[in-house]
Amino acid sequence: MDVIRELHTVISRTSILFFAILGVWGLIRAFRGQRVEASYLGALVIGEGVFVLQAVFGAILIISGGRPGRMIHLLYGAVAMIALPALFAYTKGDDSNQAQWYYAILTTLLTGIAFRAIGTAV
Repeated sequence: MDVIRELHTVISRTSILFFAILGVWGLIRAFRGQRVEASYLGALVIGEGVFVLQAVFGAILIISGGRPGRMIHLLYGAVAMIALPALFAYTKGDDSNQAQWYYAILTTLLTGIAFRAIGTAV
């Protein structure tokens, strides 16, 4: 299980960096008045995949008897997993500048959620 735990740790750090980049990129696009483009949406899908992979390794750890330091860790993980699909459903696939602002703000918030989740893990 040490390998799974290490992968879970590495992916958590990756998610912080990835979503920080998405947040900055999204804010730059939003301030420029740009719309959501396919490359940004593709990056969001990759980011969601990072969170899903993180959850899979976390679930394996829980099934094998591991527990996070604080149970709110699981809530942070759940929020991280459902936030992007929920926003996509809310915007109904809108690609306007307003939607770009929504994604930029959400990815910035997800950076903080991922960072906070690490703090509650041990």
